[in-house]
Amino acid sequence: MPELPEVEVVRRGLDRWVRGRTVGSVEVLHPRAIRRHVAGPADFAARLTGHRIGEPRRRGKYLWLPMESADALSVLAHLGMSGQLLVQPHDAADEKHLRVRIRFADADGTELRFVDQRTFGGLSLHDTVPGDPDGLPDVIAHIARDPLDPAFDEAAFHAALRRRRTTVKRALLDQSLISGVGNIYADEALWRSRLHYERPTATLTRPRSAELLGHVREVMNAALAVGGTSFDSLYVNVNGESGYFDRSLDAYGREDEPCRRCGTAMRRRPWMNRSSYFCPRCQRPPRPVATGR
Repeated sequence: MPELPEVEVVRRGLDRWVRGRTVGSVEVLHPRAIRRHVAGPADFAARLTGHRIGEPRRRGKYLWLPMESADALSVLAHLGMSGQLLVQPHDAADEKHLRVRIRFADADGTELRFVDQRTFGGLSLHDTVPGDPDGLPDVIAHIARDPLDPAFDEAAFHAALRRRRTTVKRALLDQSLISGVGNIYADEALWRSRLHYERPTATLTRPRSAELLGHVREVMNAALAVGGTSFDSLYVNVNGESGYFDRSLDAYGREDEPCRRCGTAMRRRPWMNRSSYFCPRCQRPPRPVATGR
């Protein structure tokens, strides 16, 4: 599933190609693509047509397009496992898994397409949280700020880590605590921090959690610089181009390859229906807590 860098790459592309354009028509080609819009395809198309798109926004892995000409209305895009938002010429052949087509009222000659092979993603219309300065859609009001957000509260993050009876990777993937971090970038940041994924959060000191947060930011900014991580053709920007950060990964996907720090063979362990990649030497597991009889 796309994480913060991949979603931010898409947001930047939409900001360049879609911002300020007025929706001329909407064609829903597969109802599952707008299943989260409970009023249905006809209502989705009617409510969106004629509105001008504002600045595309993102929080963590969530992306939305606010409507400048509609009071507190946004299109929330959930990319799921294979969703793509592509800007294509009108005369470009339809993609095999094209689900929604949005054409604009201007003569630019391009349109916005939502393509989704597995149909886990989708588009939906939502009201904005009243008084929210970021124009956050109401359905994602529970999502925390992400580590690249200037308003991210580091002190509150550390305090929450210390309070929670959980492990560090579980905390990193908790979108109500810190958003945008998924399995790939969690493993990368933990490797850089020399932390085992099962390290209890209660054991992290303030300097240690600050170091971890710094590595989360470093790895995400590095991924952004090369267009994100693309393991296959499903993760692309609005022009259909793949990112190249997979070539720079230090932990994720490197089972049995030498650790780039110490040369020890990297390991993979099943973890919460996913996998965790780590160096058994650099990232030693926490010691078992002794229990009395």
